[in-house]
Amino acid sequence: MQTEPKKSSSRGILLALAVVILLTVAAVAYYNSTRTTGPGASAEISSLQLRLNNLQQLNSALQSQLASKSSNTTLPNMGPESLYANASRSVVTVQGDVVTTQNTFFGQTKSVAVVQGSGFVASFQNSYYIVTNNHVVGGASNITATFSDGNAYTASVKGSDQHSDLAVLSVNAPTSEFFPLPIVSSSQAVHVGESVYAIGSPFGLSGSMTFGIVSQVGRTITESTNTTRSIANVIQFSAPINPGNSGGPLLDSAGEVIGITTAAVSNSAGLGFAIPSSTISRELSSLVTSGKYSLHPSLGIEGAGMTYQLARVTGSSLTYGVLVENVISGSAADKAGIQGGTRTATVEGSSYTIGGDIIVSIDGVKVVDFDSLASYLEGNTIAGQTIQVGIIRSGAMMTVSVTLGSLPSS
Repeated sequence: MQTEPKKSSSRGILLALAVVILLTVAAVAYYNSTRTTGPGASAEISSLQLRLNNLQQLNSALQSQLASKSSNTTLPNMGPESLYANASRSVVTVQGDVVTTQNTFFGQTKSVAVVQGSGFVASFQNSYYIVTNNHVVGGASNITATFSDGNAYTASVKGSDQHSDLAVLSVNAPTSEFFPLPIVSSSQAVHVGESVYAIGSPFGLSGSMTFGIVSQVGRTITESTNTTRSIANVIQFSAPINPGNSGGPLLDSAGEVIGITTAAVSNSAGLGFAIPSSTISRELSSLVTSGKYSLHPSLGIEGAGMTYQLARVTGSSLTYGVLVENVISGSAADKAGIQGGTRTATVEGSSYTIGGDIIVSIDGVKVVDFDSLASYLEGNTIAGQTIQVGIIRSGAMMTVSVTLGSLPSS
């Protein structure tokens, strides 16, 4: 593993950070200059304040990524035994109570269910936190974190993001309990075929490790616990995980975090998914400082990946891209003039709304299917950013400028 690309990446982040700081200062100055103006000032100030908030969150995210990259060193690959010995002390078992209310013949009855998952220690600005899945602690009370030495401590949710299924916990434990794991950039470090290790507490069996490989990147999944949207840019891997593994780290051969395990497919013989570490690095500062992350981009379309069969029905010569079936009213796509379908058609037993635009690229990057569209947006853009969307409309290629909206904060 070479260190020079990391230096180049760090310089790039420093430059981006400087730009964001300058923009933030400019926004503050302009905001102050317009505070006492006449009619229409309130709307202008609100717009500027929103932009300022976005810039401040982007600033924090860039600082977090820079700190992560600056603290990373090129680590040698370790054998499974050494990797486990080094990393297992950083993994905790997370447990909490969820109260449910049911209406019965005798009135409302309450029951308490115990939820359990995993988490791992991460550092931010000289403080220690536990990173886990939002679905592990969402709606839970009496949360505890049990370390590898058996010591358990109370914990509270410092910040959460249901859109990425991430949560950060603050734990009432002495400093001696915390052994933070290094977090590397998954966008640069993760490759299909490389070895990965998952450590967690499947079925409550704390400190369990499984082994596999990265089987694909850039997947889009929908969890049963997250009905608001799909989770994009996800790592697919083959290490077996089970209930209780959620929230644990996915490690490379150097013992560095490249993801956080989040879901498994039932009866799949070891097909798992992990939120990439780049998402953790991007959101950590915001989750700690503001309790949320509000820069998820929103395009505002519903569609389907193109196939050979769908191309034949739509009369397209392209078998890749995303067919826009519906454009959400008032969304970024709607404001930019992207068009949805006008009529329905059945293709291999499934119903589609055809006649709309076909998205084939974003900022010059080819869009192969819906996974690649969602993953590119999540991994490379933020709310408020203007992108160039290449589309096919009535057989003609054209480019549309779209200023991305934002998903509501969880």
